[in-house]
Amino acid sequence: MWSGAISFGLVNVPVKLYSASSSHDLPLHQVHDADGGRIRYQRRCEVCGEIVAYEHIDKSYEEDGKVVVLSDEELASLPAEASKEIQVLEFVPSDQIDPLMLGDAYYLEPDPKAAKPYALLRSTLEQAERTAVVKYALRQRTRLGVLRVRDDLMVLQSVMWPDELREPEFSGRADAKVTAAEQKMANALVEQLSEDFNPEGYVDDYQLQLHELVEAKLTSGETTEVAGPAAGEEPAAGGEVIDLMAALQASLDRKRGAARGAGSGEGSGKARKATTGTSAEPTQATRSRSAKAANKAEGDQEDGTGGTKQAGTPAKRRGKAG
Repeated sequence: MWSGAISFGLVNVPVKLYSASSSHDLPLHQVHDADGGRIRYQRRCEVCGEIVAYEHIDKSYEEDGKVVVLSDEELASLPAEASKEIQVLEFVPSDQIDPLMLGDAYYLEPDPKAAKPYALLRSTLEQAERTAVVKYALRQRTRLGVLRVRDDLMVLQSVMWPDELREPEFSGRADAKVTAAEQKMANALVEQLSEDFNPEGYVDDYQLQLHELVEAKLTSGETTEVAGPAAGEEPAAGGEVIDLMAALQASLDRKRGAARGAGSGEGSGKARKATTGTSAEPTQATRSRSAKAANKAEGDQEDGTGGTKQAGTPAKRRGKAG
């Protein structure tokens, strides 16, 4: 995901950086509970109302009503962002680093053509029994980190800047006094539960039960057939997503046209194609429904109800209908 070099005095150690972790959570999508259709979100400009492609999105900072717009080119031109160097600042005792400040971990792969400098820095860290404090740039941020050795590989782990770590807003002291007997019993319990740390012995019960639930639904056939988007309704280039109300209206028009054609013997009505900025003039009723749906969607996003929701089961939908 990133290629650069560790700067260790006058020694440069070429490396590639890879994430050391990945989520084991079952990927869930937001869907419409009525028909199982995927929910898509749009990057809509609140000034002109247009859906904006990624290449036309900049970043900004606002202060006292004044907005400073920063383009991707301006951000990329900053020296710290352009740097591909992991700069070793100092070596500190490992026990002086607060675990609360540690963040994401990355494996550092050595360049086969420069294996010796990598081996030198790795052995130096092992023999010194210290941790290297480093500074590097990643994803448009200058970051603080530490280098240490794990299973013959060097590992880079991000560290919070001092002002990013919040102080507790409450006292950790409790007024209640602990008796000697209570302390003795608590110590005995600790002894009884003491083991060597073995992460393989722990299980994510929620994810295990979620997998079992999904597998049971698949086995029993409790699934929903979801119609794919019609021709011309795929997300546009640059990640743009077709307006949901326009796509629904086009589907309704197509269905009504087919029904009229079947009843009168005539060909089915031609459905209106749902495309961004080129849809036919909607009726007053359609505009009203679209406005209500848009207002509801905005309200959902503002009040934080954008969490993942599973599609309703057939039994659930029958209950709603009844």
